[in-house]
Amino acid sequence: MSTRRAARGWLLLLALFTAPPAWAVHRVVSLAPHATEMAYAAGMGEVMVAASSWSDYPPAARKLEQVASWQGINVERVLALKPDLILAWRGGNPQRELDQLAAFGIPIVYIDPLSVEDMARALDGLARYSPHPEQAHQAARAVRQQAADLKRRYAGNAPARVFMQFGVQPLFTAGKQTLQSQVLALCGAHNIFADSPVPWPQVGREQVLSRKPQVIVVAGDPERITAIRDFWQPQLAVPVIALNEDWFNRSGPRILLAAQALCQQLADMSITKAH
Repeated sequence: MSTRRAARGWLLLLALFTAPPAWAVHRVVSLAPHATEMAYAAGMGEVMVAASSWSDYPPAARKLEQVASWQGINVERVLALKPDLILAWRGGNPQRELDQLAAFGIPIVYIDPLSVEDMARALDGLARYSPHPEQAHQAARAVRQQAADLKRRYAGNAPARVFMQFGVQPLFTAGKQTLQSQVLALCGAHNIFADSPVPWPQVGREQVLSRKPQVIVVAGDPERITAIRDFWQPQLAVPVIALNEDWFNRSGPRILLAAQALCQQLADMSITKAH
């Protein structure tokens, strides 16, 4: 009898240590592509029930029902899905509709990383909701490690002056308070609009030319390089680097893949700082 009782005790302990945490959620809706990627990275794929349009990574996310887009959030449909957690984006989701959802008592976690450390903290934060919390913490550690490795390897490079170009007409760039600018810093490069008081300033052609960039970085296919070069001719003839758009534009773990590609290409160019 005592042997059976001891066996039951060990089984109970095993269940306690292997069961998902009591606060793990069961129905999650993501309202932004980068938030969807973060959720899957945090081991939450099995509890995802809906996402936003363009939530296409990992491939499993493409099968999720879409309940948000640039036009807004389908509040009625989100409520019908009865989520116990919503992942939102302050920079892209309408606050009025988020307030409507919050009024129904649905917890909302905002994922708005402005730095690599913000991203790692967000992944650590998602661990409390994930059925696989250690996966979330492991993803956070991986993000921190990749960033540290890049900084250690490339921080000593002569800082190339880089213009990050988003769009043509109008012409936008990224200021210092963006994840994209931090990616440049990991590579030892200098964002020529790091002094911008706003994160995503609209800039003029003459402003760019006056700052004498040595490299232009764009998000998109390599085919864009020719068009960007033509746009700046004849006043500016510098190398153009095209990075995978999803990697570079989304504030998720894959931005470190964009960082690796960018750092390597800048290093290969052996650009020296102009005096």
